[in-house]
Amino acid sequence: MTEARDIARARADRAINGPGTQVPPSLADIASGADQSGVRLYNERLLLTLVRRFGPLSKIEVARLTGLSVQSTSAIMNRLQADGLLKREAPLRGRVGQPTVPMSLDPEGAYSIGLTIGRRGCDLVLIDFCGGVRERAHRAFPFPTPTAILDFVRERLPELTGSLTDAQRRRIVGLGVASPFQLWTWEEEIGAPAGALSAWREFDAVREISALCPHPVTLCNDATAACAAEFFFGPGWRHRDFLYFFLGEFIGGGIVLDGSLRIGRTGNAGAVGSMPVARAAEGDVAQLVACASLYQLERRLNSAGLDASPVWSASEDWNPFGAHLDAWIEDAARSLAFASVAALSVVDFEAIVVDGAMPASVRNRLSARTAAAFEGLDRRGLSDVKIVSGSIGADARAIGGAALPLIKSFARDREVLLKDAVTQAG
Repeated sequence: MTEARDIARARADRAINGPGTQVPPSLADIASGADQSGVRLYNERLLLTLVRRFGPLSKIEVARLTGLSVQSTSAIMNRLQADGLLKREAPLRGRVGQPTVPMSLDPEGAYSIGLTIGRRGCDLVLIDFCGGVRERAHRAFPFPTPTAILDFVRERLPELTGSLTDAQRRRIVGLGVASPFQLWTWEEEIGAPAGALSAWREFDAVREISALCPHPVTLCNDATAACAAEFFFGPGWRHRDFLYFFLGEFIGGGIVLDGSLRIGRTGNAGAVGSMPVARAAEGDVAQLVACASLYQLERRLNSAGLDASPVWSASEDWNPFGAHLDAWIEDAARSLAFASVAALSVVDFEAIVVDGAMPASVRNRLSARTAAAFEGLDRRGLSDVKIVSGSIGADARAIGGAALPLIKSFARDREVLLKDAVTQAG
């Protein structure tokens, strides 16, 4: 029985993450010590992941992907439908035998809230189970303070969920906070007065926001949250292992390994902004944050006497930036290429994803120039890698924040098999 479960999981993992996926050698031992509730929860999350990845699937298709029996698959999918997480689509006719009935994720199955704390403003979004943004709120400020964030949440959170029915509100699984870490260290770059950000040193975001929110609160680095959006809702799942760059006011990043988002020991995995890179014009070495961040573009525009406000707005037209944008893209792309080579020397990523708070046309230019610069670097001893544009863009941090409670509640997670076994061993 345990061996059959392992085979089913291996098949499903390979379906989701590619043929190179390996089931950990200890999984059979773990499964043998897990209770049936853990196995049931794992299988439910596994099926939800398959439907999220591939779109509507019939019970026969899911059984084929997982190796589970059609009877077991049918029972699980019926249970998920009864729970409101899956819904039936129109039957597929024209085949021999009974028509098959695909099932898809039900957008009404769950809701989640995301809060982004940015250097120039903050955002709240309410998303559904499929990642659709149902409501949003924004507030701009010259620089962030804990008081400004709490006032924003206190005022706008009730409005954000006010359009939901009582039944829908009961399906809110949590609020995810996407915030830069150590905000007080960036006063000069943000343009804040000396000492204006010192309150962040002692600010407990989870505790303070939980006092204003009736739902569980999760805190994550903002760039890691953006990576979560690409991983959970974008096409990033096609890559089992990828490094993610997000160019916001400051650049940050995220890491996905073996089809799982990795946040690191202290939640600071993918802190690519601190990576040292060579600067061609200055002939020295600087952190990536000083070479590939939007505040650098803002400084270029201000120095040229141009209006830089579209950088921080939702404007999709950056054409007036002209040669200044071109120069920034070239410098940022060269630095991203150096950082990519350095990262690949440590982890054999399958892809590099370049995303950011900028128009899609600018993201595409930036990723293309990064790929071109990457090809010109000495990469002997390293495997080839795809460099692609991110799919979410400016909303990635807020949507990623909202994705965190959904990932915790519904994403495929082998560790659900460990929990009772570890408790028993303790």
